[in-house]
Amino acid sequence: MTTHFITAEIDLQETSTELQKVIEAELKKQGEPLRWAITSVDVKQQKATVEAVVTVDS
Repeated sequence: MTTHFITAEIDLQETSTELQKVIEAELKKQGEPLRWAITSVDVKQQKATVEAVVTVDS
């Protein structure tokens, strides 16, 4: 098992619960998320930058 630091750009959602589900779904494409955080928001483009640590089976 290895860990990876990744960055993803996510479209902002109407509600925070929808946003959380979209973020987790996007991160699962890269591996199993251990932790993640929204590190910046671009209001004009309606995008959030998420940094995460995920694990991947080797």
